[in-house]
This record gives sequence, structure tokens and C-alpha cells, in this order.
Amino acid sequence: MAGINPYIQAPQTIEKPTQKFTVTYLPEGKTITIDPEAPLSSGTGLPGSLLDIALAAGVDIDHACGGVCACSTCHIIVEKGFKSCNPSSEEEEDMLEKAPGLSPKSRLACQCVPDGTEDVIVQVPSWNRNLVRE
Repeated sequence: MAGINPYIQAPQTIEKPTQKFTVTYLPEGKTITIDPEAPLSSGTGLPGSLLDIALAAGVDIDHACGGVCACSTCHIIVEKGFKSCNPSSEEEEDMLEKAPGLSPKSRLACQCVPDGTEDVIVQVPSWNRNLVRE
């Protein structure tokens, strides 16, 4: 087919939450209730991503690229609710390979969007906690 680049992926469809759920960020222990009728947004990362929610709620997670899936600094581990999150893209998988301390439940916070079907618990590794605001 002329004009179609086989190497460009179609944008993934991300399920929007339809019910309230919570996201807890560890080790800080901050729990945020997400209401799909009044979503929190910082405008960083995919809309509704764990980075977007964290920054809107005052939870600092390092994100050197600004949340555009161009680095691995927002690496997190989804301890609970992993299956409620959108699948990772090939681009995210490529970036995750560069992150230290990978686990089977590793994601980039800027790309990981929960669908609200269950509560989520996120471990922010010590090297990804931005302890100083500029």
C-alpha cells in the first residue's frame, strides 16, 4: 500500500476510568482518590498517567524528558493494580530497558494509565524521587 509506513505504530487506545479508584504512592504513602468526573491533571505524560496524577497531587517523580517517553527517569513499579493499566508500547519497553532495578511490574509513570477497575499501589524507587524542586 503506497503511502503507509509499516514502521509507525497506530496510537494505542486507552480505556478511560468510569468509576472512582485510588492510587497510593510508596514509600511516601500518599493516597489519591481519582474521580473520573473531575480528573487530576498536571499536563505531563499521557492524560491520566501515573506521572500526570502524581504531579497534580504534589508527589514528585523525576521525569527528565517532560513525560514524553524519551528517557527512563520516571521508572516505577506497579505493586498492585498492574492489570488495570494500559499495555506498554514498544517505545516504552525500549526506554524501560535503560532503567535500573527492573521488575516484571516495571512501567514508565508517564505512559502507565490505569483504567479504574481496581486500586493501584505504586513504588517509586529511591533514585526516581525528586527531592529538590527547582
